[in-house]
Amino acid sequence: MAKKRIGIHLSTAGGVFRAAERAHAIGANTFQIFSSSPRMWKAQQLLGSHCEQMRALRKEFDCAPLVIHTSYLVNLCSQTALFREKSLIAFRGEVERALALGAEYLVLHPGSWKGLTRSEGLRLAAESIARAVDGVRFDDCDFRVLIENTAGEEFSLGGSFEQVAELIEQLKGIVPVGACLDTCHCHVAGYEMVTEAGYEQTVRWIAGTMGVDAVRVWHMNDAKAPRGSKLDRHQHIGQGTMGLEPFRRLLDDKRFAHCAFIAETPVDEEGDERRNVETMKSLIRVQGAERGAQKGRVSA
Repeated sequence: MAKKRIGIHLSTAGGVFRAAERAHAIGANTFQIFSSSPRMWKAQQLLGSHCEQMRALRKEFDCAPLVIHTSYLVNLCSQTALFREKSLIAFRGEVERALALGAEYLVLHPGSWKGLTRSEGLRLAAESIARAVDGVRFDDCDFRVLIENTAGEEFSLGGSFEQVAELIEQLKGIVPVGACLDTCHCHVAGYEMVTEAGYEQTVRWIAGTMGVDAVRVWHMNDAKAPRGSKLDRHQHIGQGTMGLEPFRRLLDDKRFAHCAFIAETPVDEEGDERRNVETMKSLIRVQGAERGAQKGRVSA
């Protein structure tokens, strides 16, 4: 049985490769980072030695995939040509850093189409991505851009599974592409994940739009806000309006066995990162049973 890939978004303070050390220290075997400051246009230069250390540590710790989250500033469907151009350049840098680090996935929020129609926003996002990756070779690496669903805010591209699927379809043949789905975003956008029947309906919705195989990463976040509120406020797993069951179902769902499960939960107190990783691990029925059996053998 393939090992579940459980992790969390981590800091790169002290050097980007330090995130791999932090992941290993808290028992994570996958993780997400920002490759540069998410709130600054000017990106910091990655040292070649740090990229090499990242690759070596990930191999040593069997830590994969590496997921990079694109800067919050990037808006590839902005109505403002200058802002869109800055976003395009920034996104190109994200792709280049991801490839230098050997990352498997680059997660992207497509942006806001305010001032345009949604169709115009979709077209601009696809065109901007195509321009940003022009000349980049992807045939020698295991890499995909993952379009993330959003919380359903007005003008936000990706607020529905249909919109994510549309952009994926537009990008096929331009860049290796897939989806990253966020549990909190699904919940506050109005998708039902809390009840068993609602969860099954939501999975069927995913299957009928982008397809289950397109989903490569689940962002595992509970929600502070109620379902349908469109308020993107993450909470520790099991402590929000979703509870533990949706996360247990996802982790045990064979349809998503190929996915990485990565939390983006708050860090309110020291140890929160480890606690959220441990919570996810405890929800896996098979691995949980194995740990229990091992404890029994040790006790005996």
